[in-house]
Amino acid sequence: QRKGYGSFLISMSYELSRREGIYGTPERPLSDLGQVSYRSYWSRVVLDTLHKHRGNLSIKDLSAMLMFREDDIVSALQSLNLIKYWKGQHIISSSPKIVEEHLKSFQKNSITARSRLEFNPDLLTWTPPVQNPSLAVAKK
Repeated sequence: QRKGYGSFLISMSYELSRREGIYGTPERPLSDLGQVSYRSYWSRVVLDTLHKHRGNLSIKDLSAMLMFREDDIVSALQSLNLIKYWKGQHIISSSPKIVEEHLKSFQKNSITARSRLEFNPDLLTWTPPVQNPSLAVAKK
């Protein structure tokens, strides 16, 4: 524990989902520790994305870019107090300065920030399997 293996595996699983063109999400229900691990990962990735795209991004935009479920993004933003519910919709409520402050505190509070394993998707040589149409018909 505290070596960054969990975050590494979460990151890798989302990259596999991205390459398959499907939205990634953990199997539910999550344990308490699983909830903490995934929410931490979602928060870090969403903050990094908001930081890079200083413009207005919607939850739908983030979901399409990151291949995260919208509910998972909302959960991360709620934990950071960066979301408001207005007229039946969730609205991201942040400024670049607030995002930077969250990123700084995230890095400061992370015990493993210096030694965290980083998953590099460029080093992954994997392509999703192509589904055989004749098998899909046979399953019906």
